Parts: sequence; structure tokens; C-alpha cells
Amino acid sequence: MSDRGVKICGLNTLETVQAAVDAGADMLGFVFYSGSPRSISPELATEFVKRLPTGVKAVGLFVDPDDAWLEQVLGQVPLDMIQLHGNESPDRVGEIKAYYPLPVIKAVKIGSEDDLADILKYRHRADIILLDAKPPKNVTTMLPGGNGISFDWHLLAELAIPGPWMLSGGLNPENVTEAIEITNAPVVDVSSGVETAPGQKSIELIQNFLKQVARC
Repeated sequence: MSDRGVKICGLNTLETVQAAVDAGADMLGFVFYSGSPRSISPELATEFVKRLPTGVKAVGLFVDPDDAWLEQVLGQVPLDMIQLHGNESPDRVGEIKAYYPLPVIKAVKIGSEDDLADILKYRHRADIILLDAKPPKNVTTMLPGGNGISFDWHLLAELAIPGPWMLSGGLNPENVTEAIEITNAPVVDVSSGVETAPGQKSIELIQNFLKQVARC
């Protein structure tokens, strides 16, 4: 396998969780956001996470969570990391990081070169920056993430990104090699790109995605 990290996000069945583990994924993402077709209950996520082998990290994805929801999920599910994928401010990210003893991933949405400045706004509040595609302004029906759209990876080609970071947004088995070649992303994160329908992961696509990353 490649030394490059891979996160498979939005898993919601035991079969696909096991497939991701067997294929060599480093991180598995579980979505605790009711507006997503990939949403999972804390009870089911707990069952899955307890089956993970040592070395595979369980990431909980939240979208603008309030304290009560964070407390409920984190008090039940033995997560390794928190992912904030909404419009959380830098101060809110800092609050969550200070309260919970877990690494925090913060999604920063990129649509143009102007958005790159947001990386520095969150750099000292989050442990890992996840660069995702910003939904078009004229589209109001898109989810906070997992929309299958990408941004211009060439924006990152000459950019020295400080600290740990991940690439997301529209990745799939067909384009992940190109994305890595352009950005040299240390970790790639996929959700809709390994699905046959929203929320329905494909074991074959998961396996193919990991194989393509391993070849880079």
C-alpha cells in the first residue's frame, strides 16, 4: 500500500465498513448529520467502531453541532477524531477542540483563489484542515459535503499549506490519481465517489479507489 492516507466517509453498513478496512483505509467517517443520506445513529456507529482494528481511526462528522448533540454522540461512540463540516467559526472550532480531548478536522470550502485565505483562519484552531469543494452560489439544495463536485486542484499546485491537511470533493477511482499528482495531497477523502446512489457505498468502488491511491 501507499504511505498516502485514505479516508472513506459516510459508511453506514457493516459490509462496507469491513470492505474499507480490508482494502486498507486509514480512517472511516461516520456522519452524524440528519440532513445527509449517509446519516447514521450513534447506536449503529458504536457497533461498527468497536469492530475496527487498531490503527484504523473512526471519525465523527458533524455539521454545526450544538453542545447537546456533541455530548450525546461523543458520550456514546468511541470516536478517534471529530470532523466539523459546517459553517463553524474559528472560535467555535477552538471551543470544541478545547473541550474534547480528540483531534479536530475542519472542512474549508474552496471555490476560488479567494477562499484559500480561510485555511490560515482555521490553521491554529484545528489539527487537520480538509479542503473540500464549495457548492455553487446558485445551487441551494446541496449538502455541506458529499456532493460529488470538485474544485480546481491547480489552486493548490504551488501552495505551501502549513500543517496537516486532506483533500476532498468529487474524488473517485477515475480521478484520484490526477488529483494527487496535481496537489500532492498527503491524505485523500472520498464519499460519494465510491457510491452507486447517495448513501449507498459500493464495495467494488471502495476497493478500486484504494488500489488507485496505492499506485501513486
